[in-house]
Amino acid sequence: MIAMAGAADEGLLRRIEKLERINAALMAHVERSMDQQGGAYSLFQTAIMLEGRVRSRTEELTGLMRRLERSNEALVAAKEEAETANRSKTRFLAAASHDLLQPLNAARLSVSALTDLPLTPDAVAIAGQVERGLQTIEDLIKTLLDISKLDAGIVRPVLKPVALRDLFGGLVASFKPFAERKGLRLTVRGSGLVVTSDVVLLQRILQNLVSNAIRYSESGGVLIAARRRGEACRIEVVDTGRGIDAGERDLVFEEFYRGGGGKGVAAGESVTRGEEPGLGLGLSIVRRMAQALGHPLELASRPGRGTRMSLTVPLGTEEAGEQARPVPIATRLSGARILIVENDQSTADALQRLLRNWDAEVSAYRDLAGVAAGVAAGTVAPDLLILDYHLDEGACGLDVAAYLRNIAQAALPVIVTTADYSPEIECEVAGIGAELVHKPIKPAQLRSLLTYMLT
Repeated sequence: MIAMAGAADEGLLRRIEKLERINAALMAHVERSMDQQGGAYSLFQTAIMLEGRVRSRTEELTGLMRRLERSNEALVAAKEEAETANRSKTRFLAAASHDLLQPLNAARLSVSALTDLPLTPDAVAIAGQVERGLQTIEDLIKTLLDISKLDAGIVRPVLKPVALRDLFGGLVASFKPFAERKGLRLTVRGSGLVVTSDVVLLQRILQNLVSNAIRYSESGGVLIAARRRGEACRIEVVDTGRGIDAGERDLVFEEFYRGGGGKGVAAGESVTRGEEPGLGLGLSIVRRMAQALGHPLELASRPGRGTRMSLTVPLGTEEAGEQARPVPIATRLSGARILIVENDQSTADALQRLLRNWDAEVSAYRDLAGVAAGVAAGTVAPDLLILDYHLDEGACGLDVAAYLRNIAQAALPVIVTTADYSPEIECEVAGIGAELVHKPIKPAQLRSLLTYMLT
């Protein structure tokens, strides 16, 4: 009986253990299910949170893009406005310079005619001062106009092979007297190379650099050198002047900047006593011209030792180097019959006095109608014409040239004068085989040109 009861208890215990194991397995399964449900819920909550963040960031990014679009539109509008203002400034300066250069032209011609007369030493000195003052005004007006054109992108360089031998030779011929007057040496090296550049712009760059170097050097000398650097040529203008402090090396290229101890345009106070100070525009226009040409410009300087300005220019072809046209030596123009058409009376009077001082026979008219009247009266038989391009009521001096050439049945030599520097006028004048002289007219240049055209 007891044995049977013990066997029943063992069976019951085994059943209980089995049920406990089943229960434990069930509980574990339930816990795992609960964990999985909790993870899914957590993932669901995380997804909702991330979706909200994405939506917020998307809205923020959209707002930023819209603001960027508005900013870009504003920048485009500002750029167009600036370009329009720049073009307007250029047109204004061109028109203003024409009106300013007309009386300046008459004044310079009058001063030149005055200096040809017998004068006392004091009168000669005063006339020289007036001439220098007029030259400074002319340089300022022309330089401001050049800067405006460069900034507006109007200047289009014409790249051709340029022989440095001719270019350097012209620089030496122009600046050697000034260097010798100050006791400076002017030396040239490496002039046998040919480069590719715009001969007019390159010449003006080097003229400004050499002029600055001589102006602001008190002893020693100036070196103009060309050195081959691979496929390029490095043109250097080196002086023994006072040099430029490190803090001024960027400022010297700014308009009208004049430092206290630097060189070039930046050193208005360092000019040798007795010299005219610079305008503060030389290096500014040099930088603009170099940028227009794509020629890198570099400055190196040691205060108290000197300055080196370097321009890197592509090499050109030796055979095609552009050469300067020889300028004949001027002689007296005795007996030459010159016809002037000029609507500005003061300029016409000054030009007549100047030409008559050179022993030329001069007749002057205001327009084509006056010339036609002279032809009808039998008084017009010129050897050469000097014609103003812009005449009254929109008339053009080129019409006078066509009229007189038709009567003479010959290509009379023509000089066209104007204060307008537009390339269209240059093309028109070149198209009729005439010479263009910009106002203010330089008497020495005019005399040399007249001699060349009449021989």
